[in-house]
Amino acid sequence: MKWITREHVKVDRVACPWLIKKFLNPEAEFYFVPAAQVAGEARRLGAIPFDVAGAELGHHDRECSFEAILKKYQLAANPALALLGKIVNGADTDNALYHQPEGPGLGAIAEGFRHLGYADDQEVNAAERLVYDALYAYCQEMVKVGKPDGAYK
Repeated sequence: MKWITREHVKVDRVACPWLIKKFLNPEAEFYFVPAAQVAGEARRLGAIPFDVAGAELGHHDRECSFEAILKKYQLAANPALALLGKIVNGADTDNALYHQPEGPGLGAIAEGFRHLGYADDQEVNAAERLVYDALYAYCQEMVKVGKPDGAYK
C-alpha cells in the first residue's frame, strides 16, 4: 500500500504515517512531494493521498487528517487512539475544537524535529516514531485511569 502527501512534514504528516504503519499496514510506503505534485504522483504511483487539499483523508471542518483516517478505517472506537487524535488535532490546528492541553506541547516537539538537520521527510518520520509510540502509551494510560480526555496531572 502506497501513501502520498506534501513534503516538509510536521504534525499530521508524521502522525498519519505512524498510525498507518502501526494499525493498518506495517509495510506501507510513503512519498513526500511538493503539494502541487501530489495528485499527479498519486495517480502515477497508485498511492492514497492524505493531508493535502481535496483529499478524502485530509482536513474536514475542524478535524485533521489523522482523525479522517481514524474514522475511515474504524479506528476511532479505540479510546486511546481517539484521545491521540485530539492531541494531534490540537497540535496541527488552532486547538479550538477540543482545547487539548497536550496539543501545543506536541506542536513544539514537532517543530523542534524540523530543526534537527534530518536529511528528508523519511528521516523525520523515522525519528519521531518513538514520540508517537510514547504518546499512544500515554493515551492508553489516561484511558486506563479514567481520563479518556487526557490532561495529565
